[in-house]
Amino acid sequence: MEIRGIDHIEMFVGDARQAAFYFGTAVGFHLGGQGGPETGLTDQRSLLLRQGAIRMVLTSGLTADHDASTYVQRHGDGIAVVALEVDDTAGAYAELVGRGATPLAPPRTLTGPDAEVVVAEVGGFGDVRHRLVQRRGDRDDFLPGAVEMLPTPPGVTAGPLTDIDHLAICVPPGQLDRTVAHYRQVFGFDQIFTEYIEVAGQAMNSTVVQSPSGRVTLVVLEPDTSHRPGQIDTFLAQHAGAGVQHLALNTDDIVTAVEALRDRGVRFAFTPGSYYDAIEDRVGRLDAPVDKLRELGVLVDRDHAGQLLQIFTESMHVRRTLFLELIERRGALTFGSGNIKALYEAKERELAATAAAQQKVGA
Repeated sequence: MEIRGIDHIEMFVGDARQAAFYFGTAVGFHLGGQGGPETGLTDQRSLLLRQGAIRMVLTSGLTADHDASTYVQRHGDGIAVVALEVDDTAGAYAELVGRGATPLAPPRTLTGPDAEVVVAEVGGFGDVRHRLVQRRGDRDDFLPGAVEMLPTPPGVTAGPLTDIDHLAICVPPGQLDRTVAHYRQVFGFDQIFTEYIEVAGQAMNSTVVQSPSGRVTLVVLEPDTSHRPGQIDTFLAQHAGAGVQHLALNTDDIVTAVEALRDRGVRFAFTPGSYYDAIEDRVGRLDAPVDKLRELGVLVDRDHAGQLLQIFTESMHVRRTLFLELIERRGALTFGSGNIKALYEAKERELAATAAAQQKVGA
């Protein structure tokens, strides 16, 4: 079994068209395909969004008992499917189930004039599943017969985001080791990084697992209940259990990307100006002007292989759960410790500001 990378992600949302408007208008995705009852996707509406090599499907249930409807009722809008490209779906499905994965949907083949796609599904973590995808022929034909492909709209230019870097997952206390073991033993992932982070009386454990190809990376986060509750606890409560906390998207030029998304209306987490004092003493010489990084709030760290530039959006959801990360790797292979801590602190500030605003409205 070879896991080649992330084929696509699928979000279950309350209103696919409304979510597509946000991701298109604000984040720079364009509509690449659509499906629903008329294409054989019974009781659902799905929209395929594209940017660079990123494929994101937004799905809304059209009936109360559809999987997307029940997911949104429990968790709110969120990533429900992480699709993995494999060399052999039937073989991968049998191997994963044999290793202990929960079988959810056996292999089936979708065929079009120029493409054949074989898909199957197994359980992942919480209510998130993995779709196994094997492609032959035209790779642009997403799901032949199920998703109608659409021409690129006139005037659409390439967005600043290129591909998926990683997904960060929050799990309840006591489930990190179990989750990591599941991905190592069942999916054959490697454990490449681990860290304990303590911030302002709160703490969490973080472990990174990665496919042998290096193309699928999951950052698993677990709160330390011996400390006071923090933002991981808040996510778990508002999301009602384990789930994807953020989706990290690569860019070749983070300054240009942040400026473009900010101008489109995306709100980013605040970073205090003091973070940039003597930053080059900490991470080395930077190609980008420090004043520009300070203006935009871009975080900088380094590992043994190079520098890492990151920034996090505020959550776009009413539950303040899922958010995005923009990341530019300048040689860095893993995750800078300082930036993980900075994310934690930035999210704490966002939650505190939201709570203060709610109290003001209620006063």
